[in-house]
Amino acid sequence: MGNHVIVGAGPVGTAAAVELVQLGHEVTVVTRSGSGPEHPGVRRVAADASDPIVLARITAGADVLYNCANPPYHRWSELWPPLAASLLSAASGSEAGLVIMGNLYGYGPLDHPMTEDVPLVATGTKGRVRAAMWSDALAAHRAGQVRVTEARASDFFGPGVVETSFFGRNVAALLAEKRVYTVGDPDVPHSWTYVPDVGRALAVLGTDGQAWGRPWHVPTALPRSQRQMAASFCEAAGLPAPRLSAVPATALWAVGIFSPQMREMRETRYQFDRPFVLDSSAFTATFGLDATPTDEGLRVILAEARSHELQPVA
Repeated sequence: MGNHVIVGAGPVGTAAAVELVQLGHEVTVVTRSGSGPEHPGVRRVAADASDPIVLARITAGADVLYNCANPPYHRWSELWPPLAASLLSAASGSEAGLVIMGNLYGYGPLDHPMTEDVPLVATGTKGRVRAAMWSDALAAHRAGQVRVTEARASDFFGPGVVETSFFGRNVAALLAEKRVYTVGDPDVPHSWTYVPDVGRALAVLGTDGQAWGRPWHVPTALPRSQRQMAASFCEAAGLPAPRLSAVPATALWAVGIFSPQMREMRETRYQFDRPFVLDSSAFTATFGLDATPTDEGLRVILAEARSHELQPVA
């Protein structure tokens, strides 16, 4: 079994760590605070992964390094370049493969489903940051300095997903039968990627030699609109159909004056104003991994939410 180092302990890093441990691998999770899944098979290390000397020491002898970090949304242009460079340097120096958890921002707005061969031509700041990260990594791969691959997924949903996730923001409101406010048109088709599937996909990419040298789309079920997702969740919960309203673009701009998080969402609003569809058939055809059915994932979210409701108040 291999030695795997994961930078980042959010829902994705945690899902990948648990999956790799279950497969029998040694796993180290690196975060600034030393946080991470409390699992007997996971070693947690507190370190600044953007320091290449520190990260090189941690990854010495590793077989695979995973970039599952997620800097604050509004500081990507500042924080991603040194962090990505540190990870690439550490992987090159230790001869570890580098698996990058990417996203779809680099493609920019499209009028057709996204496949891995679509060029990264986004003009927005976040899209250009992600495109540059992959371009640098791929150049190092082609130069024979390191083995790299990138997993790309759409908006996450699933256990532990909060903040910018549609369900992370709105589960409580849906269960309380309150009106939910959406970014963009609540009725356009949108792809949603289940977080446990991301963890499984990362484990596959880090352990299968077919993965190196190209990006892969994480297995993702057929698209559903925000309204359809909310309705399916409420149906599973035995609740009436949800009430959804779109946040006007002017309101989003106004809130952005005071909220850096909302301000950054202006760049990616197009993902909810037009169909945003991910084609992950290449991953399934190559590695045999299918997406978890959406309704199954929603039932897991519902069970998690209700278990939290039943927790005693300290």
